[in-house]
Amino acid sequence: MTEAVETDAGPARITWHRAKRPRLVLAVSHGAGGGIEARDLKALAAVLPAHRVSVALVEQPWRVAGRKLAPAPKTLDTGWRGVWPALAAPGLPVVSGGRSAGARVACRTARELGAHAVLALSFPLHPPGKPEKSRADELLGAGVPTLVVQGGNDPFGRPQEFPQAPGGTYDLIEVPYGDHGFAVPKRAEIGQERALELITDGVLKWTGSLG
Repeated sequence: MTEAVETDAGPARITWHRAKRPRLVLAVSHGAGGGIEARDLKALAAVLPAHRVSVALVEQPWRVAGRKLAPAPKTLDTGWRGVWPALAAPGLPVVSGGRSAGARVACRTARELGAHAVLALSFPLHPPGKPEKSRADELLGAGVPTLVVQGGNDPFGRPQEFPQAPGGTYDLIEVPYGDHGFAVPKRAEIGQERALELITDGVLKWTGSLG
């Protein structure tokens, strides 16, 4: 089911993949370079509803409007705030999530919106080749249980580059050989299907651990 939502940044769109007896809503948005057709988002939407997690794939207003470039972070946050009432409408705990730029939005707004937890897919820890421009503060400042799923070869931040998580601030799952889109090369020891299974299995286990 697709739902149009008006926000202060323009119309957004939610594509619902509903569980029969949901206990959680996982809301995930796309990054700055793609939409909800990303392989990891599609995999989560296909698998999690059978495990009592409804998945809401959120298209930010700039994507709905057909623009090719994402706006400033402040505008992305405005769009996310605008869709939140629709995400919370089922009356269930909402896990705020996203990939890349969407992960940053989820981290920045989690505490304010009352998110149950944060799922950060391919968190862009820094621009490629510029580790000094770290965005770790956004991740560490989420203020709720957080899971990072990161490709082993992600140029925006490899797993070993992430800071120590003080007090268990976040957990991290590595997808070996994966790039920023979790694509794995043909020479890798795991195939693309297995890489996606690592994501869905890890997220399922984590959502099951949330109170």
